[in-house]
Amino acid sequence: MADKQATAQFKIGEKVTIGGNQPFVLIAGPCVIESEQLVMETAEKLKEITTKLEIPLIFKASFDKANRTALGSFRGGGQEDGLRILAKVKQEFKLPLLTDIHHPEQAGPVGEVVDVLQIPAFLCRQTDLLVAAAATPKVVNIKKGQFLAPWDMKNVVGKVSQSGNERILVTERGTSFGYNNLVVDLTGLVELRKIGYPVVFDGTHSVQKPGGQGTSTGGNREYVEYLSRAAAAVGIDALFLETHPDPDRALSDGPNMVKLDALEELLKMVKGIDLYIKDGGQ
Repeated sequence: MADKQATAQFKIGEKVTIGGNQPFVLIAGPCVIESEQLVMETAEKLKEITTKLEIPLIFKASFDKANRTALGSFRGGGQEDGLRILAKVKQEFKLPLLTDIHHPEQAGPVGEVVDVLQIPAFLCRQTDLLVAAAATPKVVNIKKGQFLAPWDMKNVVGKVSQSGNERILVTERGTSFGYNNLVVDLTGLVELRKIGYPVVFDGTHSVQKPGGQGTSTGGNREYVEYLSRAAAAVGIDALFLETHPDPDRALSDGPNMVKLDALEELLKMVKGIDLYIKDGGQ
């Protein structure tokens, strides 16, 4: 990748460097914390895979999915128990952590445990939430709203940077295209890079069918591989993938999550493309 396309570079946790022209970082884990056992087993397997492939890993899981389709949908076990489980992941596997926040008052306490505070796409223009996240010393990952053009994220990012935090990630996760459908405009990744901060491609949420199952979200997980490979060819700093040992039985976002056992082969392909692009095609 040409130097003019390089983004800002900084560390996340003690060992992960993201941005610049560094190899891509994987952000991965289950959509929601279903149980302590699921989280620990998934984290262990992810560390095993990424250690083998020499891919930096940030573990992600949500303690609350506040934007579920229906009232009766599973949201998670809540902040207190969720943070306890995430802290255990960090202690046992020495991995940096990412999780969502939905309210400004969550930023401080959640930031005491995790390394990256994630702003959900639906909330990406919520000024109070962005400013509260910026006030912590943590990295802020802002998901681009499904309703926004890539260049509109400049103003969103500005709310965080002008609040004193320059450790920002910007995530592409698809754009609304009619009813119950998303598309990915890969030129949007180029536009997001122009803002200057590391760009993340969310390969699993990009294949969602929002509300596509009536009372829950559908998806096409078979497309995750193709979009992830294409994004790596355009140029990304991180790949975001939700994964589960048995996605068909997952309590949230199962239709678009990657089966944990299939992840290694996908990552091998993405790594090869990423290295080729960043080595200038050599």
